[in-house]
Formats: sequence, structure tokens, C-alpha cells
Amino acid sequence: MGKTVLEDGWLAARSTDVQLTGIQLTTTHPPSSDDPPWMPALVPGTVLATLVKNNLIPDPFYGLKNEAIMDIGDSGREYYTFWFFTTFDCKLSSDQHIDLNFRGINYSAEVYLNGHETVLPKGMFRRHSIDVTDFLNPDGHNMLAVLVHPPDHPGTIPPQGGQGGDHEIGKDVTTQYVQGWDWMAPIRDRNTGIWDEVSITVAGPVKIVDPHLVSSFFDDYKRVYLHATADFVNRSDKAADCSLSIQVSTELEGNTFLVENLQTKQLSVPAKSHVQYTFPELFFYKPDLWWPNGMGKQSLYNVEITVEVDGYGESDAWYHHFGFRKIHSEIDSATGGRLFKVNGEPIFIRGGNWILSDGLLRLSKKRYKTDIKFHADMNFNMIRCWGGGLAERPDFYHYCDIYGLLVWQEFWITGDVDGRGDPVSNPNGPLDHELFLYCARDTVKLLRNHPSLALWVGGNEQIPPDDINEALTNDLKLHPFFLTVNGTNKSNEETAMTIMDPSQYLDGTRVYIKGSLWEGFADSQGGWTDGPYEIQKPEDFFKDSYYQYGFNPEVGNVGMPVAATIRATMPPEGWEIPLFNKLPSGYIQEVPNPIWVYHKYIPYSKPGLVHDQILLYGTPKDLDDFCLKAQLVNYVQYRALLEGWTSRMWTKYTGVLIWKTQNPWTGLRGQFYDHLHDQTAGFYGCRHAAEPIHIQLNLETYFIEVVNTTSSELSDVAIEVSVWDLEGTCPYYEVTENLSVPSKKTVSMFEMKYPKSTNPKPVYFLLLKLYNMSDFHILSRNFYWLHQPDGDYKLLEPYREKKIPLRMTTDTSISGSTYKVRVNVKNTSKKPDNNSSLYKNKFLERNDDSDFDFDFDLTSSDAPKPETGLLQKFYNRFSRVENDSVVSEVNGTEAGVAFFLNFSVHSTKQHYKKGEDTRILPVHYSDNYFSLVPGEEMTVTISFEVPEGVSARVTLHGWNFDSAHTVH
Repeated sequence: MGKTVLEDGWLAARSTDVQLTGIQLTTTHPPSSDDPPWMPALVPGTVLATLVKNNLIPDPFYGLKNEAIMDIGDSGREYYTFWFFTTFDCKLSSDQHIDLNFRGINYSAEVYLNGHETVLPKGMFRRHSIDVTDFLNPDGHNMLAVLVHPPDHPGTIPPQGGQGGDHEIGKDVTTQYVQGWDWMAPIRDRNTGIWDEVSITVAGPVKIVDPHLVSSFFDDYKRVYLHATADFVNRSDKAADCSLSIQVSTELEGNTFLVENLQTKQLSVPAKSHVQYTFPELFFYKPDLWWPNGMGKQSLYNVEITVEVDGYGESDAWYHHFGFRKIHSEIDSATGGRLFKVNGEPIFIRGGNWILSDGLLRLSKKRYKTDIKFHADMNFNMIRCWGGGLAERPDFYHYCDIYGLLVWQEFWITGDVDGRGDPVSNPNGPLDHELFLYCARDTVKLLRNHPSLALWVGGNEQIPPDDINEALTNDLKLHPFFLTVNGTNKSNEETAMTIMDPSQYLDGTRVYIKGSLWEGFADSQGGWTDGPYEIQKPEDFFKDSYYQYGFNPEVGNVGMPVAATIRATMPPEGWEIPLFNKLPSGYIQEVPNPIWVYHKYIPYSKPGLVHDQILLYGTPKDLDDFCLKAQLVNYVQYRALLEGWTSRMWTKYTGVLIWKTQNPWTGLRGQFYDHLHDQTAGFYGCRHAAEPIHIQLNLETYFIEVVNTTSSELSDVAIEVSVWDLEGTCPYYEVTENLSVPSKKTVSMFEMKYPKSTNPKPVYFLLLKLYNMSDFHILSRNFYWLHQPDGDYKLLEPYREKKIPLRMTTDTSISGSTYKVRVNVKNTSKKPDNNSSLYKNKFLERNDDSDFDFDFDLTSSDAPKPETGLLQKFYNRFSRVENDSVVSEVNGTEAGVAFFLNFSVHSTKQHYKKGEDTRILPVHYSDNYFSLVPGEEMTVTISFEVPEGVSARVTLHGWNFDSAHTVH
């Protein structure tokens, strides 16, 4: 009994190359991988992903190779209509039933099992479940073939490109980015394929369908009820007398579970019918609440629903993790922006826009885990799933639950494709409105139990057609428990018995907003008031005139990756850096090479408004120099963006979402990490700017500000300000003590006096530290490099010649293929000038987030029971520790700031191909692209998986030394 995922052993072939019928393929003529045209297939995945896997087409994300691949608009739909084939073994016992499940097919399909045909309806975002009990072969060996058809209206790509091509894709209920965008090349097969999980589930006479879990809160979150409703389907020929159980547990150390609540009820389900049953509420007193990243722990409970049938035994079981939390949002009267509250506390939103993990839908739990942890590492608290992409998958939401990322989930409408494009696109949205609504309702059922899911939105920069919007508004109306009037609940516990149980709603707990530019987002009226999307002057983010509305759902910027990524994803002609053409106005216009243009490179200058920010550091001499200087700009731009928004927390803004956090391909704009999972310096600029407690410099006023987004007041804290010049001296030093900062406030503390002093240096470094006076634990550390007004950073170029000595002490722990490396880096060029211990950078540890993951999948109805406890897994993970610390040094004789240090991890092999990418990715760094003043030290934690048969080496790069230094 339970679920078996069918992900191995799939074959595929183009339909026009197969002369057999589905009946023949699954009875008398099953294919094999040795029979042309059949090939190993990637399931889940797309047709294009399978063709790439078999080297039948070039990698579309490499260089200009996508141009060599046939587009469906030119070839016709038949070219990308494919057969998929696999086998599975299953024999049923008496009174058992088996379902064949497809969690996502794009776009329509015919399914054949052992010669039996089932036609699946259209729609990318709907689940299909087929009762195949009567189709199984008696010997238990079963053959499955699926003929998958592309979207009905794949469209064509105009010569000029454009947002969503010719917009034809919007006539179908499918993903829209596939016709290309200003950040994406077209996907040639339009994501045709079996793109999500395929499984078989075996149950007894009665199965459980789509349980809905809801928590309600009373008495200031002390008294909490869990509500649960599920459908119970009886597929037998006689009535089933059932015993229904719901159990809520938490995991303790080892293989021990604490059952927090257990309830059993009786139910009779008539033959060949289904019954919706609502359990009586389960009461909890002061349960551990689920909090977003930066606000508290992501406490999760295990919920198990089982059904036993008299005369049969356990018939079915369903498992899911669940977080007790309440999310509310309203339009803030002070700012006009949408204000979110979680468990009654306001949360300042700092997050990003998300398209999808991979443009060929090569989605995996491992990749999702990295993606979501990266967002948590940046201290983000919200991800917006953009309407032209996916209704994201349960695995995505699983890791958002684990790492505390709130999710804004949009439905499949975009302004460009659905009525506001150029030329004017489909004004009435998709052709089949009922199909759209079916997919929307099914998506809600799939995702609604995840605590991370925060709101539903009708579309990107557009409202769905009136009838769809009206239906969604009605379907997703809030239960009275989740409505507020004047800040209080409209209902209370005494009246709860008279209203419908909230778990009987389709959702009922999350607000539905009709579009991304309405109801507290941008100007709230649908005007094109998101953006901008290009380079800015860093100080402009702090100005009153920068952005006029309370919540910006999209603001974009640059995103150049490191040089190694360019070399790994482009041929040598793509390694040429832009030409810098000086215009009569004095501004610079960058002219990138054609491959960069194809990969949607966004310049680091905006003639007429912003001078080239890379040239502020001097003219780059080659790709490595260009990309390194781009990282300096990335760091400054994104830190300033978030600090500028946070400077006006609650007084002007309620939140901001950056466009965008990553690319689903090897794009060159709007990203904090590239498609290969290597972070840019902008990643770490965000990580610092978005920390819950933060010290920052207002680049417009030059006042030092302290941000406290936590629920506790800061008291007895101090600020250390030190300025360092390029000669390694400290011309300005000041400590301000006995400070306090209220909860949920940004406070301007005092003006930075140095730039107004006598003979300030043209380029200087500023180090800010906020710390507890009692123990010198640092709450926030922030390092700036600055120049005088109308100046530049060109003096940093000769500063490269200064050789700053460093001492690295490395400790390593290993568990299997997982490495955790702790490197203490110390700038030994000078002893600290003061007697405090601040130079050691002992940070106050945050205890609000768990940083290890469930090894079993609670998103599935039949997730296996865990064999080992989470705490035991945590202890075992680092079971082997290398006893001796490794000490290494970078030699140098000059005093000064060790500038822009960054680690990377590489494989160690005896022989490399020329130009081979040696990086091990992904890697999680506690910090990177950091700088150390004389005498200062920093400990960086580095964790990564090492491929089998490979040895790893950790290297340190820096502005002040030319080659990488191996520290492990």
C-alpha cells in the first residue's frame, strides 16, 4: 500500500518516427533502448530536456546554440509530439485498488496501459488520476505508454522577439515565458512533456482525497484549533464502515515521536460513492508557531490521517507537515502599501521574484533545496512566483516551509500576453475559461496545506478576465476567522459553532488579490508603476523621489556572473567584454558582444542618468577584470537597494520584491546566483542588507541608521565607526554607547562626520559595527568602500599592488560526501588599536531558524515514516572531524584593508581539459566577498557536497593578490 514514484527506466521517441499504436506498444511490441528511434527519457522533464540528455540537440543554454534548434512555430506541433514509455511491477491483493497519477503534463495526452487507452484532458496545471485496477496484467508486469502533445497554440517568435512572442501561447492554460521575454530566449518545445511526478498509488477499498488542514487562533495565540476535512472515496461494491484517525505529532531526539493529539471517529461510506468528512476540531494549548525567515523558528508538526475499513484493515494513509500560523494582510493607511502580518506581528517584506528553477523543467528536490536555501541565506522572507512561470510544485513549497520563505503564488496571466502587450494581445485571456478555473482550483488543493503559501494573485500586471476574476474572488473568499475589521477578528470563539468549518473552504485562509499592480501593490490601480529595471546611482535608493508607492512588486538591476560561469556557458567569442563608447553627452554606452546580447545582458550604465559603474573602478582589461569589477558593483547596487527601502520601513514602504533572484537559464541580468548555482557578490550585499538587525549608512544623508525588524527592543547596544584609508591608517574612529532601538523600527542615530572633516581621502573604507555592550557580541557588521562626491574608485586599481598578509586557520568535518569547512581569516598586517574584542567578530548567533532538512518527503500522501530522528541526523551529519587545524598564510609586508576576499571550492584532479570548469557547485557560504581591516578576523563556514571520486580544495581570492590561495 502507498505510493511508488515512476521516475526511472523511461524511454521516448518522436511520434512521427513510431509506426506502432499505443495498444501495440503496451502489449505485443514494447520498445527497448536498443530500438531506434527510442532513447532514454528524462521524466519528469520536457521533450527538449530528453533530446539534450541524448545529445541529439545542442545545449540551448550554451552560447547561441538555441538558434540551431528547431522552433515549434516553424516545425509544427507534430515535431515535438512524443511518446514516453516505461514499465512497472505491481500485483494487487484482494480489495486493493491502484491509481496511475500524473501531477503535470503539458499539454494533453493519451495514456495506454497494457493495451487500455485513456484520453487525458488538456491543461498544464492539473493533476490526473486514473483508476487502473482492472488494467493490470495478471503476472504483475505492466507496460505504460503516454503520447504527449504540445500546447494547442505554441505561436511563433517575431523577428524582433518581444515579451511572450506573438502572444498566442496565452490562448492555452500553460506557462507563458516559453515564447521568450526580455530576460529569456524562447523555449523551442514550449515545455512539452511529462513535466512533473508520475506515480502509482495502491489503497484498499477506501482512499483519502485532498485533505485540507486549517488552524484557527484565539486568546492571543494561546488557544489553537486544528481543523481538517477530507474526501473518503469507497470504490468497493459494498458499504464501508470506517474508522478514521487523525494524529498530530512532533519529533523528538532519535526515533521518538511525541503525539500531541489523536482523534478517532467512525464513518460509513456507501458503495461506489464518496463522503466529505470534517473532523471535530483538535485543541492545542500554546503550540509552537511557524514563523517566516528572520522572525522565529519554522516549527512544523506531522499530521497523519488514516482510514481503516471493517473486515479489511488499514485502507489508506496520508501524511503532511503542517505549521500553525496565521497570515493577514491589509492596505496600510500610512504608506498605501500592502502590510503583511504573521501571527499578529507586522513583517517588512524583502524578497524577490521567481520564474522557475530550470527552463527545461529539470526539476528536482536537490535543486529546489539549493534554490530555496539560497533565498533564506540572503535573509529574504518572500518569493513571488511570477504569473508567466509555474504554479510551483510541492517540493518547492516543502523547502519554503522548511526555510521560512513566504510565497506569493500567481495564476497564469500576464499583462504582456493577456491584453496589455504590444501588439495588443489576448484581451479575454485563455480561450477556455472553465479549464483555467479547473486548473486554478486543482492548484489550490495541491498547495493549500503549506504554511509558506501566503497569498494568491490573479495575474502579473493584469487582471484575469471578469468571469475568471469573479469566480476566483468567490472561490478564494476568506473564512470569517481570517477577516478583520478595525484590526480585530470579525468572529470569535463563541460564534465559531454557528459558521462553516474553515477546512470546508477551498482555501479560506489567504487573501486573493486580482493583480500584481492592484490593492496595495505599486499604485494599487493597475498603472505601470513597478520597476525600474536597470542600473541606478546607489544614493538614489535613499531619496524621497525614488519610488512613490508603498510596496514595489518588481524593481530590477544588473546581474553579471563571475568569469568562470561565462567561460562555462559560452564559447571564446563570448568572452569578449563590452566596448565602452563615449557619447557626446559624456556618458558611456556599453556595446556587448552578440552572445551577451542574446543572453539578455543589461549594461552597467544608463546614458543620460547613470555613468558606467564598472568604469568607476578603471577600464577593465579582460573578462576576469570585468567580472570582478562587476561584482563590486553588484554588491553596492543591491545592498543600497535594500538599505534604501529599509531606511523608510513603515514610514514610506511596507515591502519590496527584487526583479529577479535568479534565471531559469544562463541569462545575464537580474540574478543573485547563476544557473549553475554560483552566487554573485550581489547575493552577499542582500544578505547583509536584509539581516533582521542591521546597521547601515544612509548614502543620501550620511547618517548612521539602525534597523530592528525583530519583535524585541534593542537596549544597551553600542556602535563602532572606523574609517580606513588606502595607506592602512585609521583617520576616524568613534564609539557611541548606551543606545536603544525600538522593535520594528529604523532609527537614524547620528551623522557620519568623516567626509566633512579636514582633508578627507578621495577613496576610503568605512566599517560599522553594532554590538552588545555586555559581552561585545556583534549584532551587525557592515563594510563600505566610498569615494568623495563626483569622484570614483580608480585609486583602488593601484591598491591591488599592496600585499596584505593574511593568516587562515581551517577546520573540516566530513560526513559521507558532505563537507563543512570553517575558515578563520585574520588580517595580520597590524595589531588592533583598541582593547575591545570587536576585532574578533564574535557574532551573536540567531536561534530562530533550523538549518537542516527532513530526509523524508512529507508532501506526499504516503511519505515513509522516518527511520532516524532529525536531531540524531544532525549529530551524525558531522560524525568525522579532522583533528588537526590547517594553517596557511598569504605573505605580505604592508598594512591595510584586505579588500574583497572571496572563497570558492574546486575539484582536484591530475589532468584538466583546457578551459574546464573546476568549480564544485553549489556551495553555501556564511559570508563571501568580505573585507578585513588591519587586525580584524572573520570565521566563514563553507558547506558543500563533493562528487564521488573527486577531492575538493577551498581557495581564497582577494583584491590584493593575483592568484587563488588554497586554504584546504
